[in-house]
Amino acid sequence: MKTHKVAVIAGDGIGPEVLAEGIKVLRKVEALDGNMKFDFTHFPWGCEYYANHGKMMADDGMDQLRNFEAIYLGAVGFPGVPDHVSLRELLLKIRKGFDQYVNIRPVQLLEGAPCPLKDVKREEVDMIVIRENSEGEYAGAGDWLFKGKPEEVVLQTGVFSRKGTERIIRYAYELARKEKKTLTSISKANALNYSMVFWDQVFEEVGKEYPEVKTASYLVDAAAMFFVKQPQRFQIVVTSNLFGDIITDLGAAIAGGMGLAAGANVNPERLHPSMFEPIHGSAPDIAGKGIANPLAAIWSASQMLDFFGYNDWGRAVLKSIEKVMVEKKTLTPDLGGTSTTSEVGNAVIAALAGISKPQC
Repeated sequence: MKTHKVAVIAGDGIGPEVLAEGIKVLRKVEALDGNMKFDFTHFPWGCEYYANHGKMMADDGMDQLRNFEAIYLGAVGFPGVPDHVSLRELLLKIRKGFDQYVNIRPVQLLEGAPCPLKDVKREEVDMIVIRENSEGEYAGAGDWLFKGKPEEVVLQTGVFSRKGTERIIRYAYELARKEKKTLTSISKANALNYSMVFWDQVFEEVGKEYPEVKTASYLVDAAAMFFVKQPQRFQIVVTSNLFGDIITDLGAAIAGGMGLAAGANVNPERLHPSMFEPIHGSAPDIAGKGIANPLAAIWSASQMLDFFGYNDWGRAVLKSIEKVMVEKKTLTPDLGGTSTTSEVGNAVIAALAGISKPQC
């Protein structure tokens, strides 16, 4: 039996609530399969930890996490702790420290999910956004000069290395070739005359090695428009850290809402643990009410299954989510229902139990 060591950082707000349901689903997969086991270790890090200790995680937190295969993260952020502190000292610290340079965010309109776009078919919203996850605009480079003076100047530097840019673009090309799908690059070279001109250049250079992959390149503002008006243009998308952050939230809005938005932070070489998370945030306004939508957390658990090599189980979990949404009997308020977080998790488990064991 294969045992997978998973670090659990439930975090803040609704994080513990939704992650509990994802863990329940993984436990159900474990029971149904019979040949795998998840060894979960919980860590109490987040904003409450910060309030008590003045830091988001233990001083040796990265060393503690280093021995796990994967990290399952709930949410980061809570009133009283500045967002730039909670994000940078936990989420970004893990992403960078473990070189999780590939951020994978599916923008897929599942069966039964609501879509605000008119006359759009479900199969027309089906893309994977590959976001550079280690540098770019989130590199933390810059300076704050003459603070509090009339000549105050703030510099925020986007960092685009040859290594970082090429490896994320190559990852996207490899995925597009494997999946036999188109690849679209999103940049802003007409205005960002260094970073994005360089990005476009590398995209073209690497593309010469993949002549079989059909490509397109859009400015980010045009891409945002096409996400809404013609989402069928996009299959595999590759873009920078900041642009990827923004357009995937737009993608979530057209694919059922943030309650259905999952993300994976992957170190493809598996030299370090990868991290899986719902991307909806901590939603402190509904924390503790038991009405948070756990489907994004469950979807990110599906991504974890894919990462471990159980692709059939990953698909089975997605099918179970779809079954729950199609039946519309057990949904949280954000999807028009009256059910609790736990009830939705139980409904997914019931649907999963009805699916034949995949041949993994």
